[in-house]
Amino acid sequence: MTIDREMFDNYDDYDTPPTVMVSGGFDPVHAGHIKMIRHAAQFGDVIVIANSDNWLYRKKGFVFMDFSQRKEILEAIKGVIVVDSVNDKDGTVCEAIRRHKPDFFANGGDRKKHNTPEISVCEELGIKLLWGIGGNKKLTSSSELIQNVQDQNETPVRNRTKHSDK
Repeated sequence: MTIDREMFDNYDDYDTPPTVMVSGGFDPVHAGHIKMIRHAAQFGDVIVIANSDNWLYRKKGFVFMDFSQRKEILEAIKGVIVVDSVNDKDGTVCEAIRRHKPDFFANGGDRKKHNTPEISVCEELGIKLLWGIGGNKKLTSSSELIQNVQDQNETPVRNRTKHSDK
């Protein structure tokens, strides 16, 4: 089920602003990630869990941006209060969920109950699940962006238009 703002619990129900955890590889960070994080921020302060460089290597065979680079970009997004790493040797972010105990665990449009292994730890800890955060359809993926660059047969041409004097 997708939760939108009208269905959300009142902020007055919390002593402090609620926390919303999002997670992902973010390698590289792109507009779809920004949209997801900004949407999650409508529900509370955002904790971003960026998967490890080892996880990225296991998933796709390389690391485009190391953790420190991804962390610096993610910290600059409005609404983000923490960017943290995770022990993701098991392929999940359950360790980070247990450590941070957010009020919500938010999932982007490509995540469903059948491909979200963190559901059981969220249920165990009483963490509410948010679905369709950033939209119900994944706009693009970091892997697609990188593949597009690798598939280019010609050197990119720099923009030759005159820049504004402002």
